[in-house]
Amino acid sequence: MGAQKMLIYNLFPLLAGTFSRWKEHFPRIKDMGFNWVFVNPIQEPGLSGSIYAIRDYFNINPAFLDSSQATSPEEQFTEMLEAAEKTGLRLIIDLVINHCSIDSPLLKEHPGWFERDDKGEVTHPYAKQDGKKVVWGDLARFDYRKGKNTEEVVNYFLKVSRHLVNLGFKGFRCDAAYQIPPEIWQKLIHEIKKSDAEVLFLAETLGCTPHETKRTAKAGFDYIFNSSKWWDYRSRWLMNQYSLTRDIAPSVGFPESHDTARLCEELSGNLNGVKQRCLFTALFAAGFMIPMGFEFGFRKKPYVVKTTPADWENTGIDLTAFIRKVNTIKERYVVFREEAMIQMHPESNPQLLVMWKGSTLTDQEALLILNKDIHNPQFFKTPNIYDFFESKTPLVDVSPENPLRDIPGSFSCNLTPGEGRVLVTGR
Repeated sequence: MGAQKMLIYNLFPLLAGTFSRWKEHFPRIKDMGFNWVFVNPIQEPGLSGSIYAIRDYFNINPAFLDSSQATSPEEQFTEMLEAAEKTGLRLIIDLVINHCSIDSPLLKEHPGWFERDDKGEVTHPYAKQDGKKVVWGDLARFDYRKGKNTEEVVNYFLKVSRHLVNLGFKGFRCDAAYQIPPEIWQKLIHEIKKSDAEVLFLAETLGCTPHETKRTAKAGFDYIFNSSKWWDYRSRWLMNQYSLTRDIAPSVGFPESHDTARLCEELSGNLNGVKQRCLFTALFAAGFMIPMGFEFGFRKKPYVVKTTPADWENTGIDLTAFIRKVNTIKERYVVFREEAMIQMHPESNPQLLVMWKGSTLTDQEALLILNKDIHNPQFFKTPNIYDFFESKTPLVDVSPENPLRDIPGSFSCNLTPGEGRVLVTGR
């Protein structure tokens, strides 16, 4: 018995360029051990140019089409999709149903579909960043409050979803999922899975409270995204969040995303820290995702409007081998592909994290000993390593770097800055 392998590579369309150029990335993505490719919206955008300000849900963004080819937009997409599937990759796309572009024809064709303020003006989505309210004026928000138009809006997005499935997408990353009533998602997910039970739904739940996350997850999502990227390795909130949703839906961790600053930039190029966060977010929960360029230590954040293939960076950094080893650990051991039981063990050295995981699907259990310090080495020692395990069967070191051949009961090890040691066994 096992858990699904959910190893996701976010191919950022504006950075990748035309569909014909996406194909050159697929072998590298597969070689790193990923089996899913998540792409941000590819539909025709509005005047702002933002790929999240969709003007026409059924037309493809001209930025991804090769004008030198005589084939249709759908044919160019299909050629790219076939190349991905031939490599062993399946595609997920952003499903944006919270809003559309302010200049979409939908506003004139269906004015009653949109939220409006006291003056009758269309409302715009917003977010709070650094305590300030940031309003996206290029977006018009759909109205999902109970009313005569709600069913029409839901039926429209059922049509959009079926169109994307027919194009060849095998799943959806549901943008701003928590901002939409769960009953809307329940209907949409139910209807799509009635005709294709294999289609996956992943909820974007970042920026909301744990209870909002739980409420959204219960709508029938196959996966949610967790916040392990922001954990300080000390506070209790991550484990509280994990415990609240673990039995409802498995989660996906990531060291950075297209919405965050680049980790390599945040850490001023400290690769020990980049690898540390990569290992922890990958092994903490069921799924794992990195955005395009993470494997090369990119430092420029991708932007939903102005990023182009010219923003590709020649960094001289190559983490592909390390990421391949991390993904191999997840592929081989079910305990790292499920929302397993987790226990954080107290440690006298505050610079060490000791995390035990116990599978609920198999007899596997694992221990991650992580050096929190990305600048200095640390030393771990215990008189009996088996005190951390339920099983007393021999341990195997599957660490991505410098694995040990033999694990004595009286165990000690030096950890280089940011290094993690991963020990597994069976109960």
